[in-house]
Amino acid sequence: MSVIVITGGTRGIGLGLARAFLDRGCEVAFCGRTKESVDQALTALRSEHSEGDRVLGIACDVTDRAQTQELWDRAAASYGRIDHWINNAGVSTTRGPLWQLPAAQLEAVTGINLLGVMNGSAVAVAGMRAQGGGTLWNMEGLGSDGRAVPGLAPYGATKRAVTYLTGALAKELKGGPVKAAHLSPGMVVTDLLMQDYDPAELAKAKKIFNILADRVETVTPWLADQVLAGARNGGRVAWLTRRKAAARFATAPLSKRDLFEDSP
Repeated sequence: MSVIVITGGTRGIGLGLARAFLDRGCEVAFCGRTKESVDQALTALRSEHSEGDRVLGIACDVTDRAQTQELWDRAAASYGRIDHWINNAGVSTTRGPLWQLPAAQLEAVTGINLLGVMNGSAVAVAGMRAQGGGTLWNMEGLGSDGRAVPGLAPYGATKRAVTYLTGALAKELKGGPVKAAHLSPGMVVTDLLMQDYDPAELAKAKKIFNILADRVETVTPWLADQVLAGARNGGRVAWLTRRKAAARFATAPLSKRDLFEDSP
């Protein structure tokens, strides 16, 4: 039975991953920024899985190294070891030019998306080296491949940095029992993806989303299977490959795909 830790596990992809790993018999620890969000997610997960002791939720600010260490310590104390640590926690600024964004938003995005990943990576790698092995997974996103999108400069910059960080970590870990790998969910319909569009922009964006995006419940079970199957050090697990994206664009005129048909 594998033990998984997921940062940012109270909603979206993180919560979907927690569900998928629990469905596969794993023991799961996750964190969120507030006790209220953690308790809500715990209630939902335990209502779906009779073995409620297989899931642990902890309020944790990943920008704080001591709190991140406590997440490791409590998970390890509960389940004995940690096989996979997934740095998933992430936020974005409101959409807009960099010079119009308040400093507090820039600090929050770089703090959670980059410093939080560094803290999680440092804690996980140190713990896994001490226990004799394990895999660190860092979540990629828009900007990881170097593509620049206006209005999302801070978010994309942090994701680009995370990709570099993971590659550098893999080189530092070369030849040892701990691996660092990239986890790329592609375009997933979450509140993070949908935020800050006006009605006209959203109508236009939905045309692209219906080609390239997927729902959480479609992507996360596949990601969970790939994590459990393992990857080489420095490897990448990617749902939306360039080949898949090209195929979707090619077949888009014939497709009636609508990810928002049940949305208000």
